[in-house]
Formats: sequence, structure tokens, C-alpha cells
Amino acid sequence: MTHRSSGRVTSAKIVIAGGFGVGKTTLVGSVSEITPLTTEAIMTSAGVGVDDTAQVPGKTTTTVAMDFGRISIDRDLILYLFGTPGQTRFWFMWDELVRGAIGAVVLVDTRRLADCFAAIDFFEHRRLPYLIAINCFDGVQYHNPADVREALAISTDVPVVSCDARTRESTKQVLISLVEYVLSMRRSRTAAHA
Repeated sequence: MTHRSSGRVTSAKIVIAGGFGVGKTTLVGSVSEITPLTTEAIMTSAGVGVDDTAQVPGKTTTTVAMDFGRISIDRDLILYLFGTPGQTRFWFMWDELVRGAIGAVVLVDTRRLADCFAAIDFFEHRRLPYLIAINCFDGVQYHNPADVREALAISTDVPVVSCDARTRESTKQVLISLVEYVLSMRRSRTAAHA
């Protein structure tokens, strides 16, 4: 991403969404230049039968409100990251979390692809630009982006990228890809209205 410094700082809000246990808190924590604010709570017996931990057996905590982090992409672009809770019982918060956002990252675990459909529907319904980020658990990409796009039945213009949510440089590239996509969409709209 080439970006000339104008001396003016621009900030933008980005939402990180996806299913339960997909790595949203990890992504925000890996890339944030500040100590991320998390609202992790220990999972209790009340979640048994409600939260499916079969694919994430070591998971002992869960986000109950949001995660928050910040990253400076360069001297004059700061991104504020808001991670959503993954369980359906906390989705009532999503409307507030997306207010003012320029776009969203839908983090996907290809072992549980169906878990991201609700996030995709949410952003498409609100016409908020988003991209799909395939979280490569254990450093392994099980499916290629074209197959994931087809399985999700998303538009060909929606970017599908791979990442390792644990790695700062990988997650930073996801965020840059989203910003570039949003800027491209805005330029296209401006040109269409000219």
C-alpha cells in the first residue's frame, strides 16, 4: 500500500467478526500496538450445550462484549479494531459495534465454514464492505481461496485472503487489503456518479 503523508491523521474503524473460537481476539491482540482491551470471560457450565467447543477443545474463555485494539498503518492512518463476540446470544451488540465502521474482516475457520454465514449476511444486509480472511490454524491452509469463495457463495469482488491470526505481519496485511478494497469501492462509486 503506497500512501503519501499529508500531515493529517486519518482514523478508521474496522470490525473483526466470525464464528465462535475462530481467532478474533487472537487477531486483534497480535496486531494491536496498544495492549488490547478484551472482555474475555471464563466459560462456565452454563455454556454447555450452547457453545460448541468440539472443534476448539482447549478453549476456556470467550469474548462477551468486544475486543479493542489500534494499529498505525503509517504516520497518517490509524485503524481502530473492534472484535465482535462470536456466539449468537451476543449478536445484539453487533449493530452498535459496526456503527461508523468503514469495513469488516470476516475471519473464517474452514473446518467450521458454516459459522461465518451469519456474519456475511449481517454485513451484506448493511452494505458494509468486508473481506474474508481464512485463518490458517496450525500454519496449514486446508482449502484454497477460490474453493472457499465458492463454498460461501460470495461475490467475485469480495477479497478472500489467507492469514495466520497469531502473526502481526500476516494480520496487518489483511487489514491493509481491507482498506485498499474499501478505497477501491469508494473510487468506483465516485466515478460512477461523476
